[in-house]
Amino acid sequence: MTSATVYDAATKDLDPPFAVVDLAAFDANADDLVRRAAGKPIRVVSKSVRCRALLERVLAKPGFTGLMCYSLAEAVWHVEQGTTDDVVVAYPTADYGALRRLAADERARAAITIMVDSAEHLDLVDAALGNGHPEIRVCLELDASWRPLPGVHVGTRRSPVFTPKQAAELARIIMARKGFRLAGMMGYEGQIAGLGDADGGRPKNAVVGWMQRRSAAELARRRGAAVRAVRAIAELEFVNGGGSGSVESTVAEDAVTEVAAGSGLIGPTLFDGYAHFSPRPAALFALPVVRRPTRNVATLYSGGYIASGPTGPSRVPTPYLPSGLSLLSFEGAGEVQTPVTGEAARSLRLGDRVWMRHAKAGELAERFTHYHLVSGDRVERTVPTYRGEQQNFG
Repeated sequence: MTSATVYDAATKDLDPPFAVVDLAAFDANADDLVRRAAGKPIRVVSKSVRCRALLERVLAKPGFTGLMCYSLAEAVWHVEQGTTDDVVVAYPTADYGALRRLAADERARAAITIMVDSAEHLDLVDAALGNGHPEIRVCLELDASWRPLPGVHVGTRRSPVFTPKQAAELARIIMARKGFRLAGMMGYEGQIAGLGDADGGRPKNAVVGWMQRRSAAELARRRGAAVRAVRAIAELEFVNGGGSGSVESTVAEDAVTEVAAGSGLIGPTLFDGYAHFSPRPAALFALPVVRRPTRNVATLYSGGYIASGPTGPSRVPTPYLPSGLSLLSFEGAGEVQTPVTGEAARSLRLGDRVWMRHAKAGELAERFTHYHLVSGDRVERTVPTYRGEQQNFG
């Protein structure tokens, strides 16, 4: 753990609130992802980073190839900026304007693959572009959730394509439609990749581990069969799977040709709870002490950066440095003030910094226009986030 003193020294000329990325931690996390991927390429999940300079940094490293964007408009922008010439859009789009930009740009059409899971997605593209539109690359999404019993759904609600038969049926529809090219398949096992199975390296819930093992085994069989069924119909360029939390089990599947990862680069608090890997906290934000209401409480300015997902304690920001601080349960992190308490609060003075961690990887970038990239005890450079480049992809 880098000490608060080092971060304070590196950023002594900056007025908080501000955000930093520790480059040593970021690079170490990237190296660990490559180790875990065991030779299979890693597609970088842009929503977990949302900073072009950092995306370019990781894409320049061996083992990483291409982006997985969350918005078609974002994908087109990255191609226009020259970030990469290989982008998969992880979610279906209903953005007519972005589809028209895609169709009008030959370079973007060659670089970008959009997501579909039904014939209706093809209909929407036709409606946006009209008859006779240029060929659009598409990726067929297989639902990777676990359904052990009728009516039981464990995982994210994504594609209606669940069985190998359904995947083959959609592949035939895509192949029969003019103006489309089936380039790949994808399946995101959120119940494994996005759900921690440990606390401080110790198992916290035997049920979670049991579920993940059973789910991974079922998915490997089903995804393998689905990929074989689709490959009998179309030549797939890639089969993408997983996420930062499931790299090992995903790359073990022969059917998968690449794995997606992004949060593992940043190391947010939601990724502290995995038994098989421990990313270093790379993105932090500093808040200043502006009040001392009692001897045991210091009040910070701002800080109420609540993460998306189910509401609860896991979604709030966490005091990180100096160690020994915690939020007040009855007040939490607020829009304009965030009280912290604990032994370390007694020595905090007005103007001191408290370093915080966000619960999720990419959402911190929506709060700040710039990241200060820290190397040792200095700021190596300051780079814009998406917001700093005046990009808002929703």
